[in-house]
Amino acid sequence: MGTTAEYGLGEYTFPRGWFMVAEVEEVADGPIALRYFANDFVLFRGESGRLVMLDAYCPHMGTHLCRNTTSYIVRDGTQIQGDSIRCPYHAWRFGPDGMCDDIPYAKRIPAAARVKSYIVRERAGAIFMWHDPEDQEPDFDLPPFAQWDDPAWVRWKFDRMGELKSHPIEILYNLADMAHLGPVHAAPVAYFEDEISGHICIQRQGGYSRTLVDGDGLLETDSWYIGHGVMQSTMTGQMDSHMIIAHTPVEDGVTKVWHGLMVKSPHVTPTPEDVATGRAYQEASREAFAQDFEIWTHKKPASTILQVPEDGPFHKVKLWVSQFYNPRAKAADIARRAEGFHGAGDMPRTKAELAA
Repeated sequence: MGTTAEYGLGEYTFPRGWFMVAEVEEVADGPIALRYFANDFVLFRGESGRLVMLDAYCPHMGTHLCRNTTSYIVRDGTQIQGDSIRCPYHAWRFGPDGMCDDIPYAKRIPAAARVKSYIVRERAGAIFMWHDPEDQEPDFDLPPFAQWDDPAWVRWKFDRMGELKSHPIEILYNLADMAHLGPVHAAPVAYFEDEISGHICIQRQGGYSRTLVDGDGLLETDSWYIGHGVMQSTMTGQMDSHMIIAHTPVEDGVTKVWHGLMVKSPHVTPTPEDVATGRAYQEASREAFAQDFEIWTHKKPASTILQVPEDGPFHKVKLWVSQFYNPRAKAADIARRAEGFHGAGDMPRTKAELAA
């Protein structure tokens, strides 16, 4: 279980960016307790439909705002009022901005009666939070996940991969890791290229997959991170599909991971058969990702890599990742040093190069 310091990524233990924290369905029945970035949170949907995420502990006496089932605040269904939440111990109420807006038995609310609030967004069946060690506003947007709103696509149901006792950099290394695709996934690469620009890193590759392509056709993928915690991948094989891999630090060196896959049906509205096919295709994708997950579960931290040129541009990907672990004042320069098109040895970088 490697730490951020061991990998030499930057000044901050945890990175800046958008991170998945829950599935939308998890907040349907009331507030939930979460732990990420070595911190405890409470997440709930207010009566207006607004999502609210706060630090979990009441400043009055340190009570967890939602880890309770026996208080009459909870039993009577009065814990969520408007877009505010009441502490189950003394009924102090906190609004979506984290400020205490009611103490039932007090004449005055102390100025220090507040908890930190966080920016959260609901998108594509998931809830994402903005995490920033410098507590600034987002400097890039969440992905749109446009396929989610296209009725021709079979929507994903998230696969909960669980917690991985591994630093997120090990997952992000997959952007550079051309050489593992043949041995692990039976999909030897025919062309491979990484493109890095600002907060985005894109991997483009094509290979001859044993599991996801019939015959001798190429399985072609464009995979990209918008920031540190959310990867998307478009795949053209037997079916057009759009994958998400989301991973969020829980502790320094522990990461929670989700996988999902949307599949385009041949009809304007998917038939039951299309849905079944989409679910089967997602399961095949999950099984492929689980091959990586097993490797990460049982390996030592790769804080340094005994690299050969044909491995892929690990050093550039690591440099790109490090911008999110450093102050924004340094991030632009770090990103600039990583920027460009990067290949793996003499491997063709594009499909056009392969054809030539």
